[in-house]
Amino acid sequence: MSTETTQFIGQPVSRVDGPLKVTGRATYSAEFQQSNLAHAATVRSTIASGRITSVDTTAALRAPGVVAVLTHKNTPRLPYKPHKGATDPAVGERVHVLQDDKVNHQGQPVALVVAHTLEQAQHAATLVRVAYAADVAATDVARVEPVMPTQQKSDQGAGTPPEVQRGDAQRALAEAAVKVDQTYVIPRENHNPIEMHATIAAWEGDKLTLWDKTQWVENTAEEIAAVFGIKAANVRVISPFVGGAFGSGLRCWPHVTLAALGAKVTGRPVKLMLTRREMYYGVGYRPHTVQRVAVGASSDGRLEAILHDGYQETSTYEEFSEALLNATRFLHSCPNVYTRGRIARLNVHTPTYMRAPGEVSGTFALECAMDEVAVALKMDPVALRLLNEPKQDEFAKLPFSSRSTREAYRLAGERFGWSQRNPTPRSMRDGRWLIGWGMAAATYPMNYVPATARARLLPDGTAEVSSATSDMGPGTWTSMTQVAAETLGLPVERVKFMLGDTKLPKAPVHGGSMTMASVGSAVQAACRKVRDDALKHTQTSDIADAMRRLQRPIEATVTTSPDKGASERYSMHAFGAVFVEVAVDPDLGETRVRRIVGAYGAGRVVNPKLARSQCIGGMIGGIGMALMEHTIVDPRNGRVTNANFAEYAVPVHADAPPLMDVIFVPEEDVHVNPLGVKGLGEIAMVGVAPAIVNAIYHATGKRLRELPATPDKLL
Repeated sequence: MSTETTQFIGQPVSRVDGPLKVTGRATYSAEFQQSNLAHAATVRSTIASGRITSVDTTAALRAPGVVAVLTHKNTPRLPYKPHKGATDPAVGERVHVLQDDKVNHQGQPVALVVAHTLEQAQHAATLVRVAYAADVAATDVARVEPVMPTQQKSDQGAGTPPEVQRGDAQRALAEAAVKVDQTYVIPRENHNPIEMHATIAAWEGDKLTLWDKTQWVENTAEEIAAVFGIKAANVRVISPFVGGAFGSGLRCWPHVTLAALGAKVTGRPVKLMLTRREMYYGVGYRPHTVQRVAVGASSDGRLEAILHDGYQETSTYEEFSEALLNATRFLHSCPNVYTRGRIARLNVHTPTYMRAPGEVSGTFALECAMDEVAVALKMDPVALRLLNEPKQDEFAKLPFSSRSTREAYRLAGERFGWSQRNPTPRSMRDGRWLIGWGMAAATYPMNYVPATARARLLPDGTAEVSSATSDMGPGTWTSMTQVAAETLGLPVERVKFMLGDTKLPKAPVHGGSMTMASVGSAVQAACRKVRDDALKHTQTSDIADAMRRLQRPIEATVTTSPDKGASERYSMHAFGAVFVEVAVDPDLGETRVRRIVGAYGAGRVVNPKLARSQCIGGMIGGIGMALMEHTIVDPRNGRVTNANFAEYAVPVHADAPPLMDVIFVPEEDVHVNPLGVKGLGEIAMVGVAPAIVNAIYHATGKRLRELPATPDKLL
């Protein structure tokens, strides 16, 4: 696997799609040109729960350029047949837009205006008058009693019981020599990619084409087909470029249905693009999470008990839950572990997955608690983790396919200079700045699911390789081209990879760090087959010579699937360690991250240049989570009060530390998938926030357990 000599795999190839992006020739969903295109704007509810009592569209219909105004009064009834994609909540039913008078959440679409221009549509939308009969709404997570969900997602996507235990954690905690029992809070975080969600819809008879920002073209086609009661084959979804998504494009949101509705009613192509404010109501978000973590240890540092009880917000109409507790069950060795996950039903729109969903939130609480245990024991945080390094997955009772945690601690710690750390809080300074060093462990599951790819060799010695996957930024275009070129024996510049279209071979969702493992394995298999077929037909050993002799295209389509036996024999995860230095202004409470070192055991690295970029992006995302991001919800009506870039703070270049060092632990894992990869997109963010918060404690002596760590909490 990773030790074999390769020409392209493992090389820092620059992005093949880079020239298109830097020259502005990459076409995003809102940029496709259609003749006679109309524009749509959405009217959204101003209450969180209740019913619409009246809608007055008179002024809107008289406004210049208006083509149609749709409300629940005049919108065609849609079948809304059952559909549950893998990223949709398994329990509950999605909102049926403009189908009745019920309001489920603040910002729910209650009318759609279609006009000749965007400005006309937006103006007319302000003229629609909606009256409501409001019900008492549950909008404050602190005032809602959490309940057990019907089921929870495991880190491999399967349903797991919400309550899991081994041993007797309560008894062991009571008897432990050292105890930490604290509550950790993460507020709602909203998706804020550069590209806002947009859809262009165009009908031709009963066939529909959607140019849509999505991380899963197949799922969008199937959902819209179910909504309109047509065959999925009649819906084509095109999404070649995605300007960041981080999970916001994992499911099909109501605006896609609205665009298709507008196009159906008007008989024209319709474009609907969410505004930045609408992003806070129109797509999902990382849910507000409250977690109690209690850890008991012996006086020499052996973990004896872990209790992890967490709950998160969801909507009243769907049960969203994520893998909040799974890392706790196997990350550190402990004989007595109890985990319980619950949900708090609110009159909000449904949350969704956001980069490293579940793991990044659960690990924040766990790794902060581990740091508190280390302080109570007067023990080095790395030494505590090394002492409790498990020999196997104690939850699944399986050996790890590979686990490089020890090496990650060593390599990152040495690069960081951890041995020079004075463990006493407030003991390290740089002038007037308080300096703190903190660390945390990281993990994310290896996900590998069925995928299909097609490889086509042409007489001119070039190749076309395709799969209906997406590229929201990690470099799918490039890494797949590398795998194809390597397998075919062709130069990278003679391979063209195509993605983002339901007309291409079926691919899984572009999320969960599964694309390289899944689609990459399919690309490798398809390219190997077409190459073997070409060489066999011509009795040659050179692929370019074989194609010249054939003088006709030859292609192969292959579907790959994981070896179920492997997942029954091994626990498969990526592991890592994150070390952080912060400087805290003792008078202003301002925290600056000065440097981050992360080491990751993530199997084979196909492109170290892109992989390093992924890790740096994850680190910056972790800075946002730790120090800035906080969606503020008005408890009176569920309205987001900071739904803009002026008041919802995200990291910018000035917030990025001057040093972000990434180390890839050499790791060969023949069990995970044919390529031996584990994925990096999610684990790159896991562990960053707790490492920062732990460093803040070391700098100041003040323990923060509620994110973000803003100056007011340090003063």
